[in-house]
Amino acid sequence: MIYLVRHAHAGPKQAWSGPDSRRPLSIHGEQEAAGLLIQLHQEPIARIVSSPALRCQQTVWPLARQRRLAVELDRRLDVDATAAQAAAMLLEPGVGNAVLCTHGELIGQLLGRLRQAGSPIATDATWPKGSTWVLDPAADQITRATYLPPLRRAH
Repeated sequence: MIYLVRHAHAGPKQAWSGPDSRRPLSIHGEQEAAGLLIQLHQEPIARIVSSPALRCQQTVWPLARQRRLAVELDRRLDVDATAAQAAAMLLEPGVGNAVLCTHGELIGQLLGRLRQAGSPIATDATWPKGSTWVLDPAADQITRATYLPPLRRAH
C-alpha cells in the first residue's frame, strides 16, 4: 500500500512573510499530523517520504518518530513537481508500504492522471489538508483507492 498524504493545515500564505517552503503547520495542522498516528496505527509502514517543504515534513514527523523511521525528502513530491514524476514514483518497484506526503496541487493532478489511466478514483474525489489516499499498486496501475478524511487529535 501507498499512503498519499496531503500536508496538514499550515497558516495562510498571505500571513507568512518568509519563503513558502518554510511555512510551518498551524496548531490545527499539528493536530491533523497527530491524527495520522491514529489513522495509520495498524498499517505496515516501511518508509516515509516527503516533499522538502517544511509543512510536509512536519506532517509526517510524529509518524516517523512513532515508527522510528527517517523522513526521506524527494523533490518529486514538491509543490512544483509534475504529476508524471509523482505517478512514476508511485509505481516504482519496492515503493509499497510507504507514506508519501505532498501538496494539494500535486495530489489533484496526480489523482486525475491515475483516474485517466483506469484507477478507481471518482471524478468528485477530494483531498483536503491532512487527508490520506490509500492506494494499492499492482503492476503498472493503482487497482484500489480509499479516501481517509483528516483526523484532528490534540497532542
